[in-house]
Amino acid sequence: MRPRAGKSVIVKRSIIIDGHKTSVSLEDAFWIELKKIAHARSVTVSNLIGSVDATREQNNLSSAVRIFVLEQLQKSTSELGPE
Repeated sequence: MRPRAGKSVIVKRSIIIDGHKTSVSLEDAFWIELKKIAHARSVTVSNLIGSVDATREQNNLSSAVRIFVLEQLQKSTSELGPE
């Protein structure tokens, strides 16, 4: 069965943070941006998620990662200046 147009597919991935295995469920668009951010910072996705985990204010790690990605995209957009 194919997802309907416009419907997000959530992808669950297992990662290791500080030696502990956990999973993060994100829409594919967030995984793509998270990989870009990790690459730009020369860190692994697991290390990047670990730093988000260490500083998160949300109870849910997946939500914290989404907010982190959104904030990074907002920063990069604001650096471009007004349209």
